[in-house]
Amino acid sequence: MAEISTISAEMRERAGKGAARATRRSGRVPAVIYGDKKDPVTISIDPIELNKYVKRGGFFSHAYSIEVGSDKHTVVPRDVQLHPVTDVPIHLDFLRVTKDSRISVEVPIHFTNHEESPGLKHGGVLNVVRHELELRVSPLAMPEFIEIDLTGTEVGDSIHISQVALPEGTRPTISDRDFTIATIAAPTVAPVEEEEVEGEGEEGVEGEEGAEGAEGEAKKEEKGEE
Repeated sequence: MAEISTISAEMRERAGKGAARATRRSGRVPAVIYGDKKDPVTISIDPIELNKYVKRGGFFSHAYSIEVGSDKHTVVPRDVQLHPVTDVPIHLDFLRVTKDSRISVEVPIHFTNHEESPGLKHGGVLNVVRHELELRVSPLAMPEFIEIDLTGTEVGDSIHISQVALPEGTRPTISDRDFTIATIAAPTVAPVEEEEVEGEGEEGVEGEEGAEGAEGEAKKEEKGEE
């Protein structure tokens, strides 16, 4: 389970585009907290503190505790708007959650023990169909990643969701089929091109030229004798 990090925030008195632009001009990032049948709360966050979470990866698959004065809100990020040129966050939406909430998140997959796969050791290729799994989880118990062990996999094997051990209380959002996550594909062998036999035509030409040259020399000698 991912650790819940704390983000400090300040209350914004006004909402709307004009207020958001004013917040950005002051050097902070506007955001809103909503959900759990409570009124939305408009806040602003220090961009330096925010960026250390946004840039580390897995931002949307982590829960956070946002402190606004004496209030604390347990949230998960649901949307980040980025500047079209600089790619820095310019607005965020946070969903307020509880221990009874269930949300859909995309969790990255980590493949382990490549060296223990006979198929890969003999030149097979790991063909990853899904790099992430969309899971229905409790926001307070979201896995940081799902681990898949490749030990014993052979060329031609497929890894399906039914073979993956998911954390308790976690289930895939796709429930109507046993979908494929990865396969061990056969090695790709480049076709061997036939080598061209060099010099055959040239030798023929040289031979003809040589015969013609010898015949010419013979004619010269005959004329000289005459």
